[in-house]
Amino acid sequence: MSKKVAVVTGANKGTGFAIVRELCKAKFTGDVILTARNEKLGNEAVKMLKSEGFEVAYHHLDICDQGSAKQLSNFLQKTYGGLDVLINNAGMSFKNDATEPFGEQAEVTMRTNFWGTLWVCHALLPLLRPNARVVNVSSFVSKKALDTCSPQLQAKFRDTELSEEELCLLMGQFVIAAQQGNHQAQGWPNTAYGTTKIGVTVLSRIQAHILTKTRAADGILLNACCPGWVRTDMAGPKALKSPEEGAQTPIYLALLPEGAKEPHGQLVWDKTVQEW
Repeated sequence: MSKKVAVVTGANKGTGFAIVRELCKAKFTGDVILTARNEKLGNEAVKMLKSEGFEVAYHHLDICDQGSAKQLSNFLQKTYGGLDVLINNAGMSFKNDATEPFGEQAEVTMRTNFWGTLWVCHALLPLLRPNARVVNVSSFVSKKALDTCSPQLQAKFRDTELSEEELCLLMGQFVIAAQQGNHQAQGWPNTAYGTTKIGVTVLSRIQAHILTKTRAADGILLNACCPGWVRTDMAGPKALKSPEEGAQTPIYLALLPEGAKEPHGQLVWDKTVQEW
């Protein structure tokens, strides 16, 4: 039987780095692969973890490059024959004082947080072995953003029959509206980050439905989570949680025991399922 393997994206610093460390501390019974876009920073992160006594490997992954995700998929298939844990942590946000036009912020944030996560999933979900765990790191901001959407958009995002294609169209419509400057008039929230994380949360529910339909007997669980307001480069020094505290819910979901039936397709915050 092939060795187990876990992959964490965007893991050279912040919450992603803490997730890798906590996976190792939890004695995950397989290889842990830290991925990052910047090879130098990725290898430095691995070196730091190895100095702490943890066995971690680096693999390049730029989630905005579909070819990069495919290369990682090929490596995992060839080396391990599958995948057991995937934590999609990579993401970005513009600072509050960013000077880029909102339309540009919307396009760039969407490309990373939503499309990048989607592309990684398209490349890696086919490799999932029975009892695999997938965690898409979303945010409580997705729920706050949903609550400020128009009633029509809220209904669409809460529709359990919404397809991946329909979700992709909605995410594209937000970016176009943001670039045209009339996103709020069309019922969208005035947050690029929050809207992209609506996409990640809803995508997770859709992916879970598909897994239930196509691989019902395989015991795979897939969820979105909010790590909380974590002290990282993105959230700043005033945030309430340390990266280690932020890693707790992703780790909880990644290590749900074999035979567990739930949570699945949920948004989880502080190890608790949130109403969507």
